Amino acid sequence: MTEANYILKVNNLSKHFGGIQALRGISMDIRYGEVHALVGENGAGKSTLMNALGGIIEPDEGEIFYKGQLVQFNNPIESLNAGIAIIHQELAMLPTLNVMDNLFMGRMKSKGGLVSWKEMEKLTRDYLSQVGLELDPYAIIRDLSISQRQLIEIAKAVSMNASLIIMDEPNSSLSESETKRLFEVIHDLKNRNVAVIYVSHKINEVLQISDRISVLRDGQYIGTMDKQDASVDSVIEMMVGRKVLIEPMQGNGYAETALLEVEHLTGEGFVDVSFTLHKGEILGFAGLVGAGRSEVARAIFGADRVKSGRVLVDGKPVQYRQPQDAITDGLAMVQEDRKVLSLFLEMPILHNMSMARLPRTSRSGFIDGNDELETSEKFAARLNIKLADLYAKVSSLSGGNQQKTVLARWLGCEPKILILDEPTHGIDVGAKFEIYQLMRNLADSGIGILLISSELPEIMAMSDRIAVMSSGKLVEILPYSEATENKIMSLATSQVIV
Repeated sequence: MTEANYILKVNNLSKHFGGIQALRGISMDIRYGEVHALVGENGAGKSTLMNALGGIIEPDEGEIFYKGQLVQFNNPIESLNAGIAIIHQELAMLPTLNVMDNLFMGRMKSKGGLVSWKEMEKLTRDYLSQVGLELDPYAIIRDLSISQRQLIEIAKAVSMNASLIIMDEPNSSLSESETKRLFEVIHDLKNRNVAVIYVSHKINEVLQISDRISVLRDGQYIGTMDKQDASVDSVIEMMVGRKVLIEPMQGNGYAETALLEVEHLTGEGFVDVSFTLHKGEILGFAGLVGAGRSEVARAIFGADRVKSGRVLVDGKPVQYRQPQDAITDGLAMVQEDRKVLSLFLEMPILHNMSMARLPRTSRSGFIDGNDELETSEKFAARLNIKLADLYAKVSSLSGGNQQKTVLARWLGCEPKILILDEPTHGIDVGAKFEIYQLMRNLADSGIGILLISSELPEIMAMSDRIAVMSSGKLVEILPYSEATENKIMSLATSQVIV
């Protein structure tokens, strides 16, 4: 195949963020008029690659060839003007404006300096009809459903006459009929010689819609398969085909005592979730981005609203309206983004450690300074937090020691149930092992741990049982002895291995 057949080629593309290597020498190509699926686990580098192609980030190394020319996009406008449109999973819309304004933002049709509202209204209706939508162009975005907004974003990309459209999980919020219409739109684009990069976790749909499938893993390009040579099993094998590097750290078994029971829980992002967490158990939650794992944890902890179902702690029904209610009942939660959701970076380490404990140690509005200091010193030593001074800013610590600081805060509350959402995200291997050892010691002491992690080796090494979620539903709970990476990924993509 000649160079003229390729609309896009990337050569040795690399990108790192701090100590994280997000892309490692990626080289691949996209042909004119093809639907090219891009798949990989969480953290494989898919979004980073898309952002590099869209001018959102600048690669550290490598080259991008577009329509045969070496290009360097310094911002999204340059990429868009070249004919590359990206439909992000997190929709970038202005909710207080109408459909037409969002569709033509920055490129209003005008004559003689006046906006041609009638022409824009007609074009809006035309583009919406191409994606199966019959909407009033003047409808306000905030009044529309998520699926309608997703289809409007697709209509916007179509309206730009782009030569290459990148779709990041475009049907994550679409119904079956809407997905069918989306696929019809994609086929129409293909017939116009438009190339589509289709990023998705749904392997069955990837096999249905794509011409070729490329796999990324741990920031590296693994390979590309033609559709006729691919199967669910072969794609999953490429996605997870690596050895587990973490030694299993299962304990001596957990008690039959139920600490936490969740029955048919439904909330924002998840439906009808039921499970039990036992005393001394580490229950791992596996799944892909958007599976609903964090949403379930936040609902249990009182941070998000529960629509239906119930939660029992120690056999008693509870209804937490805020996290403080859960904390009082013996629950603790380390959230995923420690810098945004957990740490006060400009405050001393001491105060970051002690703030969750203050309600139980303060008297008449005054903080018990001795208790605060003694507790912080105890957990700094217990968790081996490397620090010069407890009064130094927590921002002075490494990522691993910052995470230990968050753990110390919650352990100071003496919880019986500990929710850990991505507890080792963004920290080095040595710090990870220390946190793994701490988790196992806590479970062995009788604490029930709900572990959410996007790293399959971590989930498999640490969990006594593994709950797999897909598209907001808990698909299956696997005993450690029956769990394999392939089986977990098959369940997470709703592909069951028989």
